[in-house]
Amino acid sequence: MKKQNSYLAGLAFLALVTFGCNEVKESSEEITDQVATVMEPDMMAIKAEIQAIETAFAAAHTAGDVDAIMSFYAEDAITMGNDQPAISDAETMRKDVEASVAKNAENSVTTFDVVDVFGSENQVTETGITTIKDGDGKVIRTGKYMAVWEKRNGEYVCIRDIYNNDAPKK
Repeated sequence: MKKQNSYLAGLAFLALVTFGCNEVKESSEEITDQVATVMEPDMMAIKAEIQAIETAFAAAHTAGDVDAIMSFYAEDAITMGNDQPAISDAETMRKDVEASVAKNAENSVTTFDVVDVFGSENQVTETGITTIKDGDGKVIRTGKYMAVWEKRNGEYVCIRDIYNNDAPKK
């Protein structure tokens, strides 16, 4: 009888520990899920913020404002443009931007449309489409790009970008 009571007591203890731990585990999983939900970045808000930046960047490009364009890039940015090696220093990047805006057709308008963003609040990767139209609104050129934005001092700056033009339509 003493063995049977010890056996039953052992089973009761095992059941208590097993079920008790499951309740704690479920509670901790619920808390973890709630914390993760609260901490997830609002990607729609970030996409809108990046689109606003891209709209300002496009206006600077359309205006040929090299200083404004350069202000969107971090000092340690790397850009990988169409048909050229990657550029990793600010002086060469400025010369590239100057050459790029010098090629703008008169009265042309550049737009950058954000397609997707992903990442975290502090570092966002963006994909997008570039459209350049002449003064009459006719599309001159299209392309696509990818940019990595990092939040520094509360503002997003571009730390990496790559872009290329689409082949001309035949």
